[in-house]
Amino acid sequence: MITNERQYRIAQSDIQRFEAARSAVDAQNLDVHPKLRKAMRAGMESQLQDLCDEVAEYEALRDGKVTSLKFDTLVGVPVGLIKARIARGLTQKALAEALHLKEQQIQRYEATLYEGASIVRIQQVADVLGVREQVKLDLTKG
Repeated sequence: MITNERQYRIAQSDIQRFEAARSAVDAQNLDVHPKLRKAMRAGMESQLQDLCDEVAEYEALRDGKVTSLKFDTLVGVPVGLIKARIARGLTQKALAEALHLKEQQIQRYEATLYEGASIVRIQQVADVLGVREQVKLDLTKG
């Protein structure tokens, strides 16, 4: 997941490199079995598609095209907070300032998906981001 503009720029650069590598594989007369060439190209295509999907998701969040996020488990909440920060147009630094923390703390929280954050801190982040959560606990046996 792309979480900031620096990662976004790196991903765009990676896309260009993958596209160039894909073109090189297509253009070269490599002395390899056709199945190997096909596998090489498929691997590149897969990684290229993953990068393009991440870039598209980041752009949609950053450009305000995403207004709601839904998660079926609590494990999805940290990713939701990161996406909400991006959608609100806040940098990690701006979020840190609003919480009276250092930017590095927000970077650590996001890098570890808020693993070390207390539930109180997670709620504070949600409050600063203007996230309104709906919690439903389904007690049916699964």
